[in-house]
Amino acid sequence: MQLLIMRHGEAGWHSLDQERTLTETGRAQVAECAAQIAASPWRPEQIWCSPYVRARQTAAIVSEILNCPAEEKAFITPEDDPGFCLDALLDNQYSPLMLVSHMPLVGCLSTLLIDGHRRGLPFMTAQAVVLDMPVVGPGCADLKTQFLP
Repeated sequence: MQLLIMRHGEAGWHSLDQERTLTETGRAQVAECAAQIAASPWRPEQIWCSPYVRARQTAAIVSEILNCPAEEKAFITPEDDPGFCLDALLDNQYSPLMLVSHMPLVGCLSTLLIDGHRRGLPFMTAQAVVLDMPVVGPGCADLKTQFLP
């Protein structure tokens, strides 16, 4: 399985974290990163995104550029346990699959899949990584490449 993990683009401030929206810079970052993915061999078949506004907006931009459907998943918000995502990946039939989420989840999930722990890789906004997993599980992924805005 190939998995792309992407952090949402730069977001502005809001009194409710779930309602934060992308800035113009954030929209441009996401479009730039999506264009790089479009030119790569790792175009996703499906996008899973957090229900938070900034992640949904990021997924919509990526979806349009890559002509790929996006679906909200409640278990990939910032503080969710990466184990919930791992469970869903075990039942997933899409490859490549892209997840659009937030820190610290994207960092924790990446290190769980690559190194088998949850300490967390740092992700900048709109950054995406590509993981290749012969088997879905902790410590089973290889980091193939990354896309930076």
